[in-house]
Amino acid sequence: MTVELSTATAVVTGAASGIGEAIARRLLERGASVVLGDLDGVRLGVTAERLEQDHPGRVALVAGNAADEGHVAALLAAAPGPVDLFVANAGVFRGFGLDADEDEWALGWDVNVMGQVRAARALVPAWLDNGGGCFVTTASAAGLLTQLGSPTYSVTKHAAVGFAEWLAATYGDRGVQVCCLCPMGVRTDMLAEGEASEDAEARLAMTSVVSAGSTLTPDDVADALLAAIEEGRFFALPHPEVGTMYARKAADTDHWVDGMQRFRTSLEG
Repeated sequence: MTVELSTATAVVTGAASGIGEAIARRLLERGASVVLGDLDGVRLGVTAERLEQDHPGRVALVAGNAADEGHVAALLAAAPGPVDLFVANAGVFRGFGLDADEDEWALGWDVNVMGQVRAARALVPAWLDNGGGCFVTTASAAGLLTQLGSPTYSVTKHAAVGFAEWLAATYGDRGVQVCCLCPMGVRTDMLAEGEASEDAEARLAMTSVVSAGSTLTPDDVADALLAAIEEGRFFALPHPEVGTMYARKAADTDHWVDGMQRFRTSLEG
């Protein structure tokens, strides 16, 4: 079972810019109604106004913290009807090297993992009773491979992939479609901030991303996601080479780790 995008009621978190904004725009272009969520209320309002001009009557917004249960409830309440598609796209990239502190670890875990768990808790029971729905996790290639420079991002994105896999294994044959989006380098504010950071580990993190493959636009990523949803695929891989790397990692992890060490050394040098 796959969701019909042309008639869907969708929620997209982290939608004020970047990948989230692109996903929301592509869904609206297909005919969906979309509720936008983001922590940055000012920027979210600007984005929502721009999208509303092109798609009147099909855009709503609720500013807030995507990891908060109350905010998730407010997003669902703002929808014009039952939510068919939830895109858990909000994420944070904080904490670099072993110096990453407890607060940075806690923030990464709360937003990158528990925000998705809390959203699923609010959605899945109703989907099981009322004919199903689609849950999208925006993870990262870091969740399949690793993220040089940032242990917090690497570990929490691995956990996000693991939660999506669990959802699919538990509910995928009961009407709940699950899609896990795992892009590599994408030209977003997050990437730009990392490249300009004074923290050597943060710069390493972003340099590794842009050196490993092509840097895509948010629209490229949104198109890959919608294609995966329509085709009923679990993984949406905007960078196809990530699938090859993931297979090689599984086939010979020692060789893959050796290669990552050489890659890190070449970037540091």
